[in-house]
Amino acid sequence: MKALATLIGTLAPATVFAATGATSKVFVSGPLIMLFLGFCALVVVIQCIPAMIMLYGMIKGLFSVVKDEMETSRK
Repeated sequence: MKALATLIGTLAPATVFAATGATSKVFVSGPLIMLFLGFCALVVVIQCIPAMIMLYGMIKGLFSVVKDEMETSRK
């Protein structure tokens, strides 16, 4: 436990130095990067549509089985 505290104590100043802005280089992305990121976002959104349809079908099927079991147990 003492070794962990010593390790954290030695790493804390390094992280503070890194967070103070030791580097002032700013990356400005061009329009092609934005187009690529937009395409990636579009792929993710389009893949969510079949997943939502499948989730709806699974929930619908689950509740129809529960309803059928309740009807057969009442008879």
